[in-house]
Amino acid sequence: MNKLATYTLVLAFCVGAYYAAVAAEKTTEPAKEEAAQAAPAEAAKEPVVCFESRKGASEITQREIQPGWPNVKCSPTTGAALWYGDPFDGTVPMGKMPLLDKIPEGHALVKPRSEKLAILPMCGTACHNGVGPAFSPPKLPKDKKAVPIPTMEGLLPEVKDLQHGRGRIWCLDCHHTTQRNKLVDHYGDPISFDQPQLLCGKCHGDKLRDWRDGIHGKRIGEWASTGKKRWFTCTECHNPHNVQDGARNKGFVQLQPEPPPQLPMGMKDGKHEKLHPIAH
Repeated sequence: MNKLATYTLVLAFCVGAYYAAVAAEKTTEPAKEEAAQAAPAEAAKEPVVCFESRKGASEITQREIQPGWPNVKCSPTTGAALWYGDPFDGTVPMGKMPLLDKIPEGHALVKPRSEKLAILPMCGTACHNGVGPAFSPPKLPKDKKAVPIPTMEGLLPEVKDLQHGRGRIWCLDCHHTTQRNKLVDHYGDPISFDQPQLLCGKCHGDKLRDWRDGIHGKRIGEWASTGKKRWFTCTECHNPHNVQDGARNKGFVQLQPEPPPQLPMGMKDGKHEKLHPIAH
């Protein structure tokens, strides 16, 4: 009798453990399903970043201005910005520019970049502040050649083979001597990184004129000539550190173009584009 009672207790214990395990499995299944459904949703929440003119220099993160209305659409092919829900998002007035007095106040806008250049404030306060014995103006190299520094090469590898001006200019022709988070003009006065056109125009006067007149560069916004527009500044499209870079030696790095638009149904090629509408 005692053996029977013992066997009964063991059997009851095993059955109870089995049902407990089954119940626990059923409880965890919905949790697993919820986690599996939530995983793609979490992955989809990763921010989409595309570039506006040059990768690494004018990048914009996609977000919704209103439900279903993104601030920018990114190209799945090149990662470039295709169109804007709000072209003036994150912009500020460009500031005074010579010969642009005909543009109404606040109609020439730029996107400030100095806040995104995280290295520059650190450089201007930690090392290149003009007060240390190694970096004060009297100690600058007389041959106007930058001294190779491993830290600098690691932060800006393209500077190691700087050929801007084909060796005729060096770092402090563009960067302020004591305020390294600023550029410099011909008078030695600082220029904000948000207005690099004031620096580039020192040597590239013809390009500055064309940029100012709307022939060169990129603008988005209202169609009217004096309408509200966002202006893209020089360094948003061009990297001044890799001009004539090394063996390439062919000016600025070319941007990857978008694929051509799809032809209308029934059209075999784009030869019609070569025909002028007016015979001459």
